[in-house]
Amino acid sequence: QAQFVESGGGLVQPGGSLRLSCAASGSIVSTYTMGWYRQAPGKQRELVARIDTGGSTNYPDSVKGRFTISRDNGKNTVYLQMNVLKPEDTAVYYCKPVWSLNWGQGTQVTVSS
Repeated sequence: QAQFVESGGGLVQPGGSLRLSCAASGSIVSTYTMGWYRQAPGKQRELVARIDTGGSTNYPDSVKGRFTISRDNGKNTVYLQMNVLKPEDTAVYYCKPVWSLNWGQGTQVTVSS
């Protein structure tokens, strides 16, 4: 059964950067359209980045130009590079294939001075 484990979260000051990792087991990330999602306290979960099997990416306006999704097929891992972080980026971040209904544990990102 496919599993996706998120890591790399932490506490960072506004304007800082973090890189999140999503390691896959039991499946091959290159064969899926993968998404990074986030859920802030009291808010609905939202998609913040998507990469399809051809490498095309999509971002909502709220993170466009600051976040970059990428994939290392050799490591079977998907990354989310987050730059110029803002307090409103504080959330638990998750990754999964866009078609999947299963969510992992996520990784907490806190942006605060």
